[in-house]
Amino acid sequence: MPDVTTPSPDRVDLSALIKAYDVRGIVPEQLDDGVARAIGAAFADVVVLPEATGKPRVVVGNDMRPSGPELVGAFAEGLTARGVDVELIGLASTDGLYFASGSLDVPGAMFTASHNPAEYNGIKLCRAGARPVGQDSGLSTIRELAGDYLASGVPQVVDDARGSVTEREMLAEYAGFLRTLVDLSGIRPLKVVVDAGNGMGGYTAPAVLGTGAGLPELPLDVVPLYFELDGTFPNHEANPLEPENLRDLQRAVVEHGADIGLAFDGDADRCFVVDERGEPVSPSAVTALVGLREVARERAAGRTPTVIHNLITSMVVPDLITAAGAKTVRTRVGHSFIKAEMAQHEAVFGGEHSAHYYFREFFFADTGMLAALHVLAALGGQPHPLSALADQYQPYVASGEINSRVEDVAAARARVVEAYVTQQGAGPVEVDELDGLTVSHWDGHPQWWFNLRASNTEPLLRLNVEAADEDIMEKVRDDVLALVRQGEDA
Repeated sequence: MPDVTTPSPDRVDLSALIKAYDVRGIVPEQLDDGVARAIGAAFADVVVLPEATGKPRVVVGNDMRPSGPELVGAFAEGLTARGVDVELIGLASTDGLYFASGSLDVPGAMFTASHNPAEYNGIKLCRAGARPVGQDSGLSTIRELAGDYLASGVPQVVDDARGSVTEREMLAEYAGFLRTLVDLSGIRPLKVVVDAGNGMGGYTAPAVLGTGAGLPELPLDVVPLYFELDGTFPNHEANPLEPENLRDLQRAVVEHGADIGLAFDGDADRCFVVDERGEPVSPSAVTALVGLREVARERAAGRTPTVIHNLITSMVVPDLITAAGAKTVRTRVGHSFIKAEMAQHEAVFGGEHSAHYYFREFFFADTGMLAALHVLAALGGQPHPLSALADQYQPYVASGEINSRVEDVAAARARVVEAYVTQQGAGPVEVDELDGLTVSHWDGHPQWWFNLRASNTEPLLRLNVEAADEDIMEKVRDDVLALVRQGEDA
């Protein structure tokens, strides 16, 4: 492997494509066959070959985007050129790829751009056992080496050492595995509207929630929305984090008199929940609900569990989880950080405000479908509607993430620090900089906290506020935004 610490004069700069957590860009302007081939070879040299104990092998899947199969083929060429065998599992959700990597104990690559528009594609890479590959765990080295290979060509092993390419079907195994983790056979019958957004949820939901993979029928009446796989997203963007992309699901839940609505993003690794009134259930509430189920299971087995949550998650999560006798660990935002903390602490569960949910029993990886099964089990195991169940986990008021485009991010942040920390204009506060700036007045009255984080890629500041009631939240939100946007055309 070339020395990537010394920049090659001809190295192609891939920093706009290979970011902190994954590979993502516009096809073919940023990501084409040549780039995919170079990344495949670099992945082989940085991750696959150094960790291989026998014949090196990688499992590769792709979502429904039209550019996927061709990019996968080129990526596989890069791997086989370096002597790595490739198993193609074809269409898969991202958590389906994590299942393949975890159950086969081999590195993996998932071709997806998640919720991004149709012109995008990307790659999520993992080590054997679905362990993450991020900026600090190999991705930056892969970026530099792939840039070298684009400039000078991918080095080829001798012919008899080249890797092979085979195909493997994993959907039924994935669905069967999830069914072993949550038993829905004894719940009351539920009507469930599922909005797949023309993404991979339309492929996995029939297998897991229905009989598409040959599994026994569950007491679920599933109403499908946009199950047709279509990477051009003709109905709405496959990003349920944006409120407008939930409207079809909300309307359908009410029209069908359903008990619950589920929405998945494009690669179906995130799950969003809507109650019987069509009202969204916050991801923090889902984190608390699922976390308490996992805590109860661990406590019943005589263990003291740990639950991970990121610093944007509602205070209800550590409040309820610690009250239930578990430990909590607060982390930075981002799946590679969460997964690292999950493994380090042997955490039973982890949740993010963005509706990523992580499970120890799922190789410490995130899976929206398993979170959905837990919510269905909790709802169907008691007689009350989801709105009443969810209210227990939503006592506070949150702003949601608000982005402000500013010319000078440092100056905007400094104005907030001056007002809240230096001058203590809102009274004594607790401050930390685990991820951006978090200012908390939670131990005082009135109760509130906010986090202000800079984007890694744009001149943006992201604000999240939570408070004990709506009036307090709105005041803190508006005061901080006024400081951030001072003199800006916001």
